[in-house]
Amino acid sequence: MTPAIKVLLVDDQALLRSAFRVLVDSEPDMRVVGEAADGAAAVELARSTGADVVLMDIRMPGTDGLTATRMISADPELAGVHVVMLTTFEVDEYVVQSLRAGASGFLGKGAEPDELLNAIRIAAGGEALLSPAATKGLIATFLAQGGGSGGEGPGAAEYSERLAALTTREREVLVLVAAGLSNDEIAERLVVSPLTVKTHVNRAMAKLGARDRAQLVVIAYESGLVRPRVE
Repeated sequence: MTPAIKVLLVDDQALLRSAFRVLVDSEPDMRVVGEAADGAAAVELARSTGADVVLMDIRMPGTDGLTATRMISADPELAGVHVVMLTTFEVDEYVVQSLRAGASGFLGKGAEPDELLNAIRIAAGGEALLSPAATKGLIATFLAQGGGSGGEGPGAAEYSERLAALTTREREVLVLVAAGLSNDEIAERLVVSPLTVKTHVNRAMAKLGARDRAQLVVIAYESGLVRPRVE
């Protein structure tokens, strides 16, 4: 039997945490292992509970969600912890910062219950939680912040050598991941199996030092491999 997904709830609103707890604990394949009202407590609980997924509010008094996510991402002992940022809006000014901090994705607080539960399962599986709408917002934010500099920014220099290690097909898959396509969609586009796509994605992650699929999107734009277009 597959172990239940261990979920840590982090939000300064106790009422919201209670609602999330009832929802998560109602599912047979997941359970809440802890709650925190600020980022500092979240990092400690991530260590002590062995959480698989952290639902992390961005804006909190004291240590905010971004800082806490960076702390979790920088701790080798917490390499298996996946953070899903909770935002008031699906796309806001903190989205890029969240992904750069190491989050696996983000979800609006107004999401439907099924969306939240699906997000937990997706994150636990190491996938990126980036909807097409969110990806478009992410690209727009990169443009506004000067990201996707066409291979001339500091991100390009940082990733140049690692990008060179990718095969032609891995680079092709990376570009499609950055466009917000799922493995099934990429498989259809390239006329290969979803399992083959997953293998290419995993190899690209390993070569680029990406924690998960969300980080691949960030790398694709910051390195200049993909140049955002304004529609």
